[in-house]
Amino acid sequence: MQPGPMPDPTPQALLREVFGFAGFRPGQEEIVAAVAAGRDTLAIMPTGGGKSLCYQLPALCRPGVTLVISPLIALMRDQVRALREAGVAAGALTSGNTDEETDEVFALLGSGRLKLLYIAPERLASSGTQGLLRRANCSLIAVDEAHCVSQWGHDFRPDYLRIGELRTALDVPLAAFTATADAETRAEIVTRLFAGQTPETFLRGFDRPNIRLAFAAKDRPRAQIESFAAARRGRSGIVYCATRARTESLAAALTAAGHTAIAYHGGMAAEERRLAETRFQREDGLIVVATIAFGMGIDKPDIRWVAHADLPKSIEGYYQEIGRAGRDGAPADTLTLYGPDDIRLRRAQIDESLAPPERKAADHTRLNALLGLAEATACRRRILLGYFGEESAPCGNCDLCERPARVFDATQAVRKALSAALRTGESFGAGHLIDILTGTATDKVKARGHDRLPTFGVGRDLGRAGWQAVFRQMMGRDLIRPDPERHGALRMTEIARPVLRGEETVILREDTVEAARAAARPEPKALVDEADEGLLAALKAKRRELAEAARVPAYVIFPDRTLIEIAQVRPQTLDEMAGITGIGAAKLARYGGIFLAVVTGHAPAPMHPARRALAGRDAGEIFDRLMEAQQRLARGEDGTGKPLSCTHTTLRRIAEARPTTHADLARIGGLGEHKLDRFADAFLAILRDDA
Repeated sequence: MQPGPMPDPTPQALLREVFGFAGFRPGQEEIVAAVAAGRDTLAIMPTGGGKSLCYQLPALCRPGVTLVISPLIALMRDQVRALREAGVAAGALTSGNTDEETDEVFALLGSGRLKLLYIAPERLASSGTQGLLRRANCSLIAVDEAHCVSQWGHDFRPDYLRIGELRTALDVPLAAFTATADAETRAEIVTRLFAGQTPETFLRGFDRPNIRLAFAAKDRPRAQIESFAAARRGRSGIVYCATRARTESLAAALTAAGHTAIAYHGGMAAEERRLAETRFQREDGLIVVATIAFGMGIDKPDIRWVAHADLPKSIEGYYQEIGRAGRDGAPADTLTLYGPDDIRLRRAQIDESLAPPERKAADHTRLNALLGLAEATACRRRILLGYFGEESAPCGNCDLCERPARVFDATQAVRKALSAALRTGESFGAGHLIDILTGTATDKVKARGHDRLPTFGVGRDLGRAGWQAVFRQMMGRDLIRPDPERHGALRMTEIARPVLRGEETVILREDTVEAARAAARPEPKALVDEADEGLLAALKAKRRELAEAARVPAYVIFPDRTLIEIAQVRPQTLDEMAGITGIGAAKLARYGGIFLAVVTGHAPAPMHPARRALAGRDAGEIFDRLMEAQQRLARGEDGTGKPLSCTHTTLRRIAEARPTTHADLARIGGLGEHKLDRFADAFLAILRDDA
């Protein structure tokens, strides 16, 4: 009897077979189930938490094509390459395609073989897109970086507003994913993508505990960045800068210091940017010094550190950018430098924008939240997660947990500052208020009679730099805010009134020793033990050789996480290699023997594809015992019978199905009457022993 059709693969089976993972990460399984079942879904997951798998895996379970809308070409191309390496039919239609690439995608669509189609949101403006998707039997829309739909967010993309219309026109379920969305942004995503209908929502946390958080006040920032990079020499990293010119000067400085570093910004030619992206993806240890134009589209899992040479624009932007580090779950470091000039620049960018007043006010509030993180007095992760609505215990993996800040009771200083703002009609910025507090009789102060105020000169003890730190921290605590309609004049918030009345105290940081604290940070943790470093280097060298030959990023072959596990476990067989995280069936067939040879020093014995499909599973051992029994009985018990044998495929089916009776064994197929007479008893004995 011939076997019936194989059942549809389950997500769990596909997870192991295609992607090489033994189990889901926390929170993934429920999301995959919802998306695969065709329910509208909104998933908020931390960067590196496995968002892409939550729509790629359902796409393999569902009929038709899954459309993936993603914001940057580099990200789409990376994911398509990785999927194809895993044996999945995926393609992208982007402005960066060659004619051959586009023809191949249309051919796959026409034959019905394509499972995932990636497009940029700008393609939705084309009149032919809806028709194309209808003809291709689009059955699901997945939206990556869904926060881009929010006009209040930090990465707004106008064409994301067309997605809701597309969903309605195609009448298919939609799954939206993002890592950076506060409550306001989440509400806007629901309104714009789901037409106000409530999707099944998964809030899987924002924490990335493997990333160490650190901030430092600027004190010779170039030297601070060089020192931070030197402690991580040979490890891939990103340095974010506020301006294009700064990326080039800092990249040159790092190169002069012996690092391999390149600049990246929006003013470069498209070909130069593509070359920079390609180099960063393929080269170990390269540093990219970039504006925020770089990073969102880079799906490189083994970035070991991210530094900000200048303060980011907002807490969402900061979280998005540091989220590029440590996507493989291994330890990663961050450092963010900040100073008065940064804050002035960011305030000016907000005030000089063409946004309406309410948007400017919201942007100032977001910047205040980032200042609060920079000027924190205790665990930074608690503040970061609190911004997104999560509670956390002290993390033990930030600079303030490792070295507590020195603090002081700043209640009286804050009351003096608030009094100065109120007595001047909340019409002036920090510079003028500091002149009043320090008793500096400038022409502006005297012309307005502010030298006769009771607050004139009451803060001489702190000095100008001290007051700048106090005002900065007051903004970080949201005690005062710049008023966009009054050219950045500071106004008091409601939460400051109890302080002014003497009903609450305020504890602030002493900033005089911040630079020294940053310089004394501990050495980064090693990725592997010293005994495994040589093997890890050899595995990386082999990976780079294969990547260059295939003209793909190194991590498409295997990410660092997989190589580290190989170096630690040191598998001796393909079965053991199959148990390594990130090695699915396709990659085991393509690369398993090559990397096993690096570990053992010799190539493994050839393995039949049917046996290799069982690698790392109990069925593989059963297959081997069945094969031994078949060879022993090939000419019967007495060695004089007619030669008989079963195919490798038949033995695989037996090993997987594990029949318990002669009748069950006969239904497997591939065993005629003579073979059953010869092998059935021996095979069933093996299967009973394993039960």
